[in-house]
Formats: sequence, C-alpha cells, structure tokens
Amino acid sequence: MTELQIHLEAFLQALTAGVLVGGLYGLMCVGLAMIFGIMRVINFAQGDFMMLGMYVTYYFFILLGAHWLAGSVLGPYISVLLAVPVMFGVGYLAHRLLISRVTGRRGAALDGDGHYAQLVLTLGIALILQNGGMMVFGPQLVSLRTPLSSSAWEIGPLWGDYVSVFANKGRAVAALISVAAIVVLGALITRSRLGKALRASADNPVAASYMGIDVNRSYRIAFALGTCVTALAGGLLATNFPFHPFVGLEYVIIMYAGVVLGGIGSIFGAFWGGMVIGLVQQLSSLVLPTQLQNAAIFVFFLLIVMLRPQGLFGRVSERT
Repeated sequence: MTELQIHLEAFLQALTAGVLVGGLYGLMCVGLAMIFGIMRVINFAQGDFMMLGMYVTYYFFILLGAHWLAGSVLGPYISVLLAVPVMFGVGYLAHRLLISRVTGRRGAALDGDGHYAQLVLTLGIALILQNGGMMVFGPQLVSLRTPLSSSAWEIGPLWGDYVSVFANKGRAVAALISVAAIVVLGALITRSRLGKALRASADNPVAASYMGIDVNRSYRIAFALGTCVTALAGGLLATNFPFHPFVGLEYVIIMYAGVVLGGIGSIFGAFWGGMVIGLVQQLSSLVLPTQLQNAAIFVFFLLIVMLRPQGLFGRVSERT
C-alpha cells in the first residue's frame, strides 16, 4: 500500500465520519434555528433540553422496557421516537409558563424588546437543568450503545485491493433518521397551514396577528418543535456517544455556530451549517490533534463570518 493510498484512505474515512456526524449536528442546529429564526430568542438552555432528551430516551430504553419489547438493535431508536412527544410537551410547557413572559407582546414592553430578560431566563433554565440533572441522574457517564455502534459497513476496496472506507452502522442509521426528520419538518414548514402560520409569525408578527394568526400560539409551537427536534438529535447522539448532565455545554456553542454559518433565519441553512461543522471537525483530525478540533471549527467559523457575514445560505435583509 503506497503512501498516497494511505493518505487517500485517511481522507475518505474522515470525510465519511464528517458526513455522518454532521447529519446529527445539522439536526440539532435546526432545532435551535426553529426558535432563533422564528422567535428571535437566544436560548442558552437549548443544549440542556437536548441533554434532557438524551436521558428521557435512556430511561425509556432501560426502565420502560423498550429493550425487552424491540431488542437491543431497534429498542434505542424506538426509545428516541417515544422521547420526541415527551420533549415537545416539555418545550410547550416551558414556553407557556416561562418563555412567554419575556417574548411576544409582553417582551415588547420590556427593555431591549425583552432580549435582556430572555438571556437571563434561558441561562437560569440551563443552570436549573444542569444542576437538577446532576442531582437526579448523577454524575456518571451513561450511554445507549447498540450492536450497530460497534460494527461498520465496508465500502471498497476502491483502489485495487486497497483503500477501503468503514461507515459505522450506528452513526449511519442516526444520520439517515436525521435526514428523514429534516424532510418531514420541511414538508410541515412549507406545505402545511401550521407552517404558513409559523413563517408569517416570523416574518411580520403584527401583520400575522391582523390576519387572524395567534402569534403567541405560533411561538409556543415553534419553541416546542425546536425543543423536540434538538432532543431527537440528542437521543440519536446518545446511541453512539456517552453523555452526562453537563453534556449540553459541549454542543450549544456548536449549535449557534451552525445556525450562524447556515444563515440566521434559514432553518435548512442551519442543517447545512451543522453538516459543515461536522466535516471541518473530522477533516481537521488529519492535521491537528483531537484536542484542537473545536479550535478548527471556530477558525473556519470566523473566516466565513468575515467573508460572508450573512452566513452560507442567509440573505442580507431587514426584519419588518
């Protein structure tokens, strides 16, 4: 095996890993974009809602017997799907009881259109979820490893008898579910009456209210959808990586970077922003140690922001 073949195989392996991880990053970024793009709320608690979704998935699998009903292969993914409506309810209640106090018409009456209060409130929710999770779940690492997590499909050999690429089965299934979720969400946003109401509330909430749209209800649903979509990504992530109550801190910055890279206000741009982050993270491992992968992400992020401030898929426009 020549040196060129070795380098090519390493590059293709990192590229494959980047696509699979990027699919999960993209999905969690879409959840944040639903909230940030529609409501203009900077939600510091988004990573901790993802953490909560991971634990809900874990306990569905362990305590409620999903592993007995569906086996160790399908059980985790069924647990992920069962956690989605639970996290939708959590997001809906969080907005109704807390977030709605500093958004919409109530937020407009506060200093800075409520943004200062939103920052403090979501940061407080994040701290409560983190420390509450530590008290309830404990500090130990847990995971939802499946037989798929420790096996891979071989693609190749691509160059004679050499240059094979291995795609982890667990990550590949999670990436496919992420893409399917994006397709379903896209149909909901672009083709349904609810999606039109959400887009109208995002573009011009005053005009939307004149047209009979309940803007506060649209915001509540947007927040709940954003919460459950990110929780879905977290549940899929839990099938491949261990987690703990402070895991949200590791991903919330990646979420915001993906949203800004994709273009603020572009839900599907956020998916591609997350995909780009996954690719940069994995490809950087070819030339940098693992500890500097996140540094590579933000170097790339700063370059994009300098060259294209509106993001890769954003447009230069003013919100009415």
